[in-house]
Amino acid sequence: GDNSPCGEASGRGSCQDVVISDSPVGTQFPFTGIDDRENWPMVFYNRTCQCQGNFTGYHCGECRYGYTGPNCTVRRTVIRKEIFRMTTAEKDKFIAYLNLAKRTISPDYVISTGTYEQMNNGSNPMFADINVYDLFVWLHYYASRDAFLEDGSVWANIDFAHEAPGFLPWHRFFLLLWEREIQKVTGDEDFTIPFWDWRDA
Repeated sequence: GDNSPCGEASGRGSCQDVVISDSPVGTQFPFTGIDDRENWPMVFYNRTCQCQGNFTGYHCGECRYGYTGPNCTVRRTVIRKEIFRMTTAEKDKFIAYLNLAKRTISPDYVISTGTYEQMNNGSNPMFADINVYDLFVWLHYYASRDAFLEDGSVWANIDFAHEAPGFLPWHRFFLLLWEREIQKVTGDEDFTIPFWDWRDA
C-alpha cells in the first residue's frame, strides 16, 4: 500500500484491537486454555488491520476478491473451469503453477513451528519460512489437527475446520486466499482454481 501501518495514510484501513467472541466453546471440546487455536489469534497477536471499502490483506494493501484498480473500485470477473473441461495446455499450466508455488518462498507469511507453550509464552519465538504451496498445506493442517494436551497426549476428537458450521465459509476463504497467492506468485491475474463436479463421479 502506502507504507503506513494498515494503509492509514491513504484511508485503506487502520490498526485495531482484535475482538474475540466470549461465547463458550462447544461441548465437543471439554478443555479450556490448552490449544493455541482457542480465542484465535490472541495467543500470537492482539492487534490487526481493519480494512476499509474494498481493500483487504493483512496490511490492507490488496483489493478484495472481485475488485481491481488503484482504489479497488473496478469490478473484476474471473471464470473457473471444471477440471475435466480444461484443455491439455490449461492443465499443463496449472501443474506448472503448482510446481512454481512449491519452489517459491512466501514473501508475506511464516509458520509457527511450536506451540505457544513451547515458545515459553512467546519469549522464544519459533517460526519458519515456507513455500507458497506448503503454506496452504500447513494452514489446513493447523486448523484441523488434533489438540495437544498438557500431559503430552492428544485430543483427536476436535477439528476447528470440519464437522461444524464453519466448514463452508472457512474453506471458501481458504481457496480464495490460495487462488490469490498463486496469482501473485505467477503474475497471472487471470488464474483461477479449477473445480471438480463430483456429482457424476
